[in-house]
Amino acid sequence: MSGRLGHNDRVRDGAIEGGTAGLTSFRRYTWWTVPGMTVGVLGVFVGAWVLDGDVPLGARAPVAAALVVEVWACVVLLSRRLALMPMPDTHPDGSPLRRLIAAVGAGVVLAAIPLALRNYGLWPVAPALVVAVVATYLPAHRRRPLIASAVVLAPLPGGAVSLLAGDGELAYAALFPAGLVAFTAWVTLGPLWAWDTARRLDEARRLEAEVAVREERLRFAGDLHDIQGHHLQVIALKSELAARLVELDPGRAAAELKEIRRLAADALSDTRAVVQGYRRTSLGDEIGNATRVLAAAGIDARMTLDPTAVATAGLTDSARHLLGLVMREATTNVLRHSRAGRADVDFRVVDGHARLRIGNDGTEDHPSHPTGLDGTGLRTLAERLGAAGGELTWGRDGDRFLVVAALPAKPTPSPRSPKPPDPPDPADGAAR
Repeated sequence: MSGRLGHNDRVRDGAIEGGTAGLTSFRRYTWWTVPGMTVGVLGVFVGAWVLDGDVPLGARAPVAAALVVEVWACVVLLSRRLALMPMPDTHPDGSPLRRLIAAVGAGVVLAAIPLALRNYGLWPVAPALVVAVVATYLPAHRRRPLIASAVVLAPLPGGAVSLLAGDGELAYAALFPAGLVAFTAWVTLGPLWAWDTARRLDEARRLEAEVAVREERLRFAGDLHDIQGHHLQVIALKSELAARLVELDPGRAAAELKEIRRLAADALSDTRAVVQGYRRTSLGDEIGNATRVLAAAGIDARMTLDPTAVATAGLTDSARHLLGLVMREATTNVLRHSRAGRADVDFRVVDGHARLRIGNDGTEDHPSHPTGLDGTGLRTLAERLGAAGGELTWGRDGDRFLVVAALPAKPTPSPRSPKPPDPPDPADGAAR
């Protein structure tokens, strides 16, 4: 088991690790697109203004200090937003909130001083970036109102200053900031939306891999339960019989002990086959095995089989495997939960469905609730047959207990008889 499942785990882990490596590359690209663009814009526009000798030194010094704070806060906030793992909703340390406050404060300085000097193209740069960064930390239903409000309010500061100064640049001072806020939000949130989508897909793939491994383990556990439960039940029965025969009939007791040894060897062989993934239960073999086991338990087992159903039912190997498991589980339940004196098995194809019916007359010892019957057997098999388009039911029918399994069957086409030759056309004879 450890060998096979360990291999599956390694395959899945490899897929996950490969996905994480690809996500890291995408994160690097997004980092250069978003934080890199932020630093470039601030450096080119605000940095160039700070280095302009025509700007008063008293204005350049506070703008330079605010520029450093703005670059630091935006880069840290956007890098944190691009973490490989989803960020929690709350931050006990409060560091993101403090950095957001620092970015807003620095943005106010970077806007107020150029605006006071009537630089209508520079003052909205930092506020537009701050709005975009703050929006990345908000859920979608709050992000849109923030951006819409910023676009609506952006024309007011520049428009007011232009009106008071009477410089004739009202249209530019009012419209450019609104367009810049909308454009900055678009180019910032677009790559981050793609990043969030990629991260969610990677997380979904990782969860899918984990679920697949767990399903494989459950399937393996179910097969192992079916095999070991059946063999151990028969071994326990024969051991009890051999113990009673030791004094009464030593020869038969010795034969039963040999049979127990054979069953133990078969159980070990079957377990190894399941671990290696090669074993497939055969319906025909399970029906024959059930006859022998029930007879050994003193139960009158009668089989009613369609002579051609087992061979020509048109069932796939998987369907035969499922019906074989049902036959095995039903036989084990007869031995474990009843004191039946008679059991009957009926297998035939009815209305396009292969139907397996197992009944016994030991109803008084069968639990009334299904979970008492199956442990992990019948209920799990019912789910597997349902997934294959079939059905598995069980319950009392008068004085008998019935387990009925049905799966769709495609009848094997019978060989066609040769088509008789067409009768001669009288016209041909007349022509000849």
